[in-house]
Amino acid sequence: MATSKRNTLAGSKKGTSKSARYFQNNPEAREKKNDYNKKYHSTDERKKYRAGLNKANKDAGTYGKMTSMNKDRSHTKSGKLVLEDKSKNRARNGHGKDGKRLK
Repeated sequence: MATSKRNTLAGSKKGTSKSARYFQNNPEAREKKNDYNKKYHSTDERKKYRAGLNKANKDAGTYGKMTSMNKDRSHTKSGKLVLEDKSKNRARNGHGKDGKRLK
């Protein structure tokens, strides 16, 4: 049987970031945050925003295919959406290798 690509740490409380450790130790705070997120992401404004991003992906022919292409839709400073390597897009804000910012 092929090995699963599922994240084996999902739900195992192994997060090491400051916020992950905080929410592991404060379940009432996690519940409060989840309630807030549920309300925020169910607003008409957020639904419209997500629908716009989905439409852009469908128009570009990348809807549901970006993972296999190793591409992401990236927001430029001018507000345009462009295709970009997943690693560059996600590393830009210091979340990449060694936490260094890309220039």
